[in-house]
Amino acid sequence: MARRCELTGTGVLTGNNVSHANNKTRRRFLPNLQKKRIWIAEENRWITVKATAKALKTLDKKGYKAMMKDLDN
Repeated sequence: MARRCELTGTGVLTGNNVSHANNKTRRRFLPNLQKKRIWIAEENRWITVKATAKALKTLDKKGYKAMMKDLDN
């Protein structure tokens, strides 16, 4: 399964490790993914999402339905 947030689509970024001698080697910045069960009141059921910590904070603030509406725009 891909390292991608199911709510926002955030994925892996790439960059460089830079040593003191200014040697550069490639590296990956992984998103802070968490697996979470969310209660959807409109559908009266639980869903499991793999989302970043930032997306889960936004989900707590706005709610699932409002967040999906904002992301569709």
